[in-house]
Amino acid sequence: MSNLTSRPYDPFDLQSMIALCHSLRQQGQVIYPIAADLHEELADPAVQATARLWIDDQQRLAGFAYVSRYQNLVDAFDAARFSPEIEKELVAWAVAAQQKRELASGEAGTLDASSLETDLPRIAFLERHGFERLMDSSLLLARALDEHIPEPRLPDGFMIRPLSGEAKLDAYVALHRTAFGSENMTIAYRQAIMHAPDYIPELDLVAVAPGGELAALCVCQIFPDDTARAGGLKEGWTDPVSTHPAYRRQGLAQALILTGMHLFRERGIDTALLGTSSENAAMLALAGSLGFHTASNTLWYSKKIA
Repeated sequence: MSNLTSRPYDPFDLQSMIALCHSLRQQGQVIYPIAADLHEELADPAVQATARLWIDDQQRLAGFAYVSRYQNLVDAFDAARFSPEIEKELVAWAVAAQQKRELASGEAGTLDASSLETDLPRIAFLERHGFERLMDSSLLLARALDEHIPEPRLPDGFMIRPLSGEAKLDAYVALHRTAFGSENMTIAYRQAIMHAPDYIPELDLVAVAPGGELAALCVCQIFPDDTARAGGLKEGWTDPVSTHPAYRRQGLAQALILTGMHLFRERGIDTALLGTSSENAAMLALAGSLGFHTASNTLWYSKKIA
């Protein structure tokens, strides 16, 4: 096991972090952050400030960790090169980074983390470092695209189109915040998503009301570096998806997902993926009506910090 030292993140480290995740996946480790995650999240200076890298005496990257904007621990490390002491150091760093963030905001909270329910090494890692399992989880739903895909149907006067660049980002951010009931989306964060190398503008869909107002959204994405999650050979995501409260119960989310599925099939994708909370009964019902089935379950853990 190599001697490892740690240092702060530098933007020049991004490609090395992506390469480490790719290498560890090839070796059979279950690694969660993909290139798009790293590009999007580490574009935020506040997230950069929480990032730490562990390197060996030959300056080779062995692991990293940071706290996402959603207070989640994001990490990837070579388990064969990380001693229990280095694991403890990694968690302690993330806790301290989140404490510093909360001190600045005046809020008290937790450091959260996730694991597939089948990833026993990850679960053991979280539990031995004081993370406690939460009740809700995140379900990954999948639908094969070699079966019949219904045509999307929209109310009169509505249309579906790509977001079309950054011209209406203020309206998009307002829609996202209202639809999800959260202030997490910002123009800067949306720009980071759109500037990521694997972003496909034609798949970034919105539903537009007759008066021109953005009524619903569905970000369809294809991640070349991601491993197959639901048994497909080529998989694409049809989320996040949500509708403005004023336009709900009109079939807009369904129409957006179906549009995404058709666009995926045109691009040679064989499996559509959709992630949602185990508590989101409405989305689970919608996905079930479109032929999606549960492919995996991601558990959530939380560590209280003072």
